[in-house]
Amino acid sequence: MWLYNEKEVDGSQILGYNNFVPVGFVYRITNLTNDRKYIGKKLLKFTRTKTIKGKKKKVLIDSDWKTYFGSSNTLTKDVETLGESNFKREILVFCKSRGECNYLEALFQFQERVLERDDYYNDQIRCRIYRSHVKKKEKPIEKAYSRSSVSVRIN
Repeated sequence: MWLYNEKEVDGSQILGYNNFVPVGFVYRITNLTNDRKYIGKKLLKFTRTKTIKGKKKKVLIDSDWKTYFGSSNTLTKDVETLGESNFKREILVFCKSRGECNYLEALFQFQERVLERDDYYNDQIRCRIYRSHVKKKEKPIEKAYSRSSVSVRIN
């Protein structure tokens, strides 16, 4: 079960959320037994190449976001050991694009200082972000935080 603003999320609420269809989201998973956390991002759909009638075509398919528990090996082992019920999965913010997902994931990770703290599962921060991902007419990052269920300092 994923939560957004403390409400359960299934696929039906995501379509057309806040007047846009999200590409993905940034999330936090919390181990309820020791309060250790993980911040990551997840895309809702991705493309696959399929051969249809002898021609290769790209098709859009749903990701495994409903059952996903992060890419950290340590977190995955803890989920297997302790059980899914001992973890809280929160969507922090829905994202309009892959670039926005990349940027906001890294921003949350840096703001929370996940690599410097022992109470986070994150072992690395990987990102490739271009100016075009964040330079818009509006202020996308501040808007993202206003949509977010958490408050993060933006200097």
